[in-house]
Amino acid sequence: MPTGTPHLVLLADLLGQHAIPAYLVALITAMLAAGLVSHGLQRASRSRTPDAEPNPRGFIPGFAAGFVLIVAASGLFAFIAAHVTQGRTLGLADQALADAIALHVPLSTLRVFGWLTHLGDAEFLIPVALAVAVLLRRHAHRELALGWLLTLAGNLALNPLLKRIFERTRPVHEHGLAYETSFSFPSGHSSGAIVSYGLLLYVVLRTLPPRWHLPAAIGCAAAIVTIACSRILLQVHFASDVAAGLLSGFVWLAICVSSLEYARHRGRR
Repeated sequence: MPTGTPHLVLLADLLGQHAIPAYLVALITAMLAAGLVSHGLQRASRSRTPDAEPNPRGFIPGFAAGFVLIVAASGLFAFIAAHVTQGRTLGLADQALADAIALHVPLSTLRVFGWLTHLGDAEFLIPVALAVAVLLRRHAHRELALGWLLTLAGNLALNPLLKRIFERTRPVHEHGLAYETSFSFPSGHSSGAIVSYGLLLYVVLRTLPPRWHLPAAIGCAAAIVTIACSRILLQVHFASDVAAGLLSGFVWLAICVSSLEYARHRGRR
């Protein structure tokens, strides 16, 4: 690269040259962190009082307020980004990473991630969401089933709104393994992964015996990291798109889970 290239761009190029080792490091780190958190939650839950179902009157207002807050904050961020920073260095780093991946990651490896990325497709997640909702209702968790569906539906509505705010075009991806035409920022697969699999983990922690908690935490963390990284490796998203998708999804998930927990503790009292 030419002399005077920003350090962030140089780092992005280096990561692109070693994209698969970087993915494996991120995957292992996320799985270990999820395992440690799950173990800590198991120890803390031993002294917990019996659970109660969350009251919809307690969590629906929180869902609505969080949705409006995320949209409003994103609009403000878009205004600042467009009129102050213009994203020049970040844009160069995004492009450098995508170019390095296209140059150094073999097509056979991309083909594997082309399959794995479908774990974040709406066509895959929506049937799973409906099946989980049915199972929750059958086991007398009707309020939790409602919270589950509202959280996932909210993210499905939120991501297109954010894409319209930013209207960023996607990187060039001509390998034929994936093809996307909608706006790029933030990544819908990334936000959908962290909301869907993160909320699935919450449901497991709330409804299943402790022996299921650790494998569920590790599996959900692996799915989130793999889906997010697949979008970068397949060059259908820039890295900043994926980071923004994970961040927006995490914020929405945190708002919804906090609202559900508030409603649950209120119902217990």
